[in-house]
Amino acid sequence: MGRPSKPLISREAATRAALQVIDDEGLDGFSLGAVAKRMNVKAPSLYYHFADKAEILSEVARFILLDTGYSEDNGSSWEERTIELCVETRRALLKHPNAAPLILQFFPRHLLLDAYEHAVEGYPQTRELHMAILEGIEKLTFGSALFEAAARARGLPAMPDFDTANYPNLTQSIRASRYDDEGNFIEALRMFFAGVRARTNAA
Repeated sequence: MGRPSKPLISREAATRAALQVIDDEGLDGFSLGAVAKRMNVKAPSLYYHFADKAEILSEVARFILLDTGYSEDNGSSWEERTIELCVETRRALLKHPNAAPLILQFFPRHLLLDAYEHAVEGYPQTRELHMAILEGIEKLTFGSALFEAAARARGLPAMPDFDTANYPNLTQSIRASRYDDEGNFIEALRMFFAGVRARTNAA
């Protein structure tokens, strides 16, 4: 199918409409036809900006990842800056739990190169460990976000109901916890950083 001779819509408007469709209908309900209907245009209009369905989904993933409230260079330590960035990234994904799995399929790593460069500049001066530090931070952040997004998308709690008599230790640990899901994520990052400090000091 040929593309229209001139654009009838903008790429950003189409991306936003696609995200709205996914938010409302889930990934199973997504189609270019549904996006076009949401925008009151004909589906071929989308082909001016997107070659196919995969390209618009990739753009949705990029849009979500860039929608953070992170303010760079806030003067705090590299650990606190990293926690702020990770929390804001996690929140950005959780705004759209139905669309969050797109980050796995269309992870826009090229968009993060500047962030990676800035991040490793502030890491402890143990260069050979930098990529392992980056790996741990990234996987903690996206793993936490995607697990919670999957639960939210299905309307389920992060931890299922269970018989407390059968799981007494887990029950006590949950009752003793001082944190909500985001707080647990932040505490996990702080424990990871404590390990990084111990490892870099040893190195």
